Amino acid sequence: MSVHIDIAGLPPERIVFDPSPLAELGMALHALAEPGHHPGLHGWATATAAALKPDLADRLCEADFLWRTTFSDVFMPFAGVRTGRLGRPAPTLAEELDQLDRLDDERFVDAALEFTCNHSYDAGRPSPLTDPARAAESLDLATTRGPRQADFTRRLLANPAAVRSWMRRLLEDCDEAFFADTWRRVHGQLATDARQKTDLLRRRGLPEALTAVSPALSVDEDGRRITLDKLAHGTTTAVDPGIGPGLVFVPSHFGWPHLLALHAPGWRPVVQYPVATGALPAPAPVEVLERRLDALAHPVRLRLCRNIARSPYTTGELAHALGLSAPEVSRHLTVLKKAGLVHTRRRGRYVLHQLDVTVVARLGSDFLEGILR
Repeated sequence: MSVHIDIAGLPPERIVFDPSPLAELGMALHALAEPGHHPGLHGWATATAAALKPDLADRLCEADFLWRTTFSDVFMPFAGVRTGRLGRPAPTLAEELDQLDRLDDERFVDAALEFTCNHSYDAGRPSPLTDPARAAESLDLATTRGPRQADFTRRLLANPAAVRSWMRRLLEDCDEAFFADTWRRVHGQLATDARQKTDLLRRRGLPEALTAVSPALSVDEDGRRITLDKLAHGTTTAVDPGIGPGLVFVPSHFGWPHLLALHAPGWRPVVQYPVATGALPAPAPVEVLERRLDALAHPVRLRLCRNIARSPYTTGELAHALGLSAPEVSRHLTVLKKAGLVHTRRRGRYVLHQLDVTVVARLGSDFLEGILR
């Protein structure tokens, strides 16, 4: 599974790197709502949440599904407006909120209801403002997600203007409460990263620029399609004649480990990526993740992992300990080695097998603690 962006015929100058204050605010709100996703931001999230006034904290809870469970496209309005700086982010949050105001109601509602219709995100279906069946479906899906989502959806479908006004005020209050100071602190880092990536794109070409953005990004050999290695599926184009050509890469201080792709029909594609630091490990490709999870899904291999997590063992020792034949143990070890979970070393005429605890730890602490318990 992956997201594909068609760039055939896209002029190089229409591939841009640019910080977005509104997109970064959306990511900051996500980090506040889901601090477990962002272990490096626990201090910031704790201090910021503690300083929020009760009224603002309550209003954030009313709409947190827009940034907790999904990353709503309302935070990237520059990709949906048909006028402006060629589909690029604006320099200030106020200007980007003005861009959000310029989105037509149908486009705004579709983006705001993304949490109810992820399965049809890139299907280009009719707007719930004009299609009663789609409106009923959206409300039904929202209801299954909870009363706050259902109430929000009813208000949005009945009076989009009122919800848009309420949301703008909410984001402006976030700016006053904490984001203005946060943006001043991180903007320099994001602007520098954008300049560096732009320079790399101009000097070394798109493949190297994409590699610098994320190991999960690649471009095919003929330079016609960009692929994002994600546990999601989608296809879009950067040369839609209805919206104008363009592809925007948005750096994020709060983003890791998320690599986001806006690929809704009729919007310019956007990739929001975390700015790299020395503390961020490179993500494993999805194919490798699937291979490792499949390898660990067998009870015999789990028992093998429990033994070789503590100490290296030979195949014969493992066969004796588990009551299996040596060839059977060898077959299971081969699966674990192909998944990159086990390394081997020779001691005289014996080959010792040991679990790579560092790799396993990145799959999840519960699993590691379970086999070491």
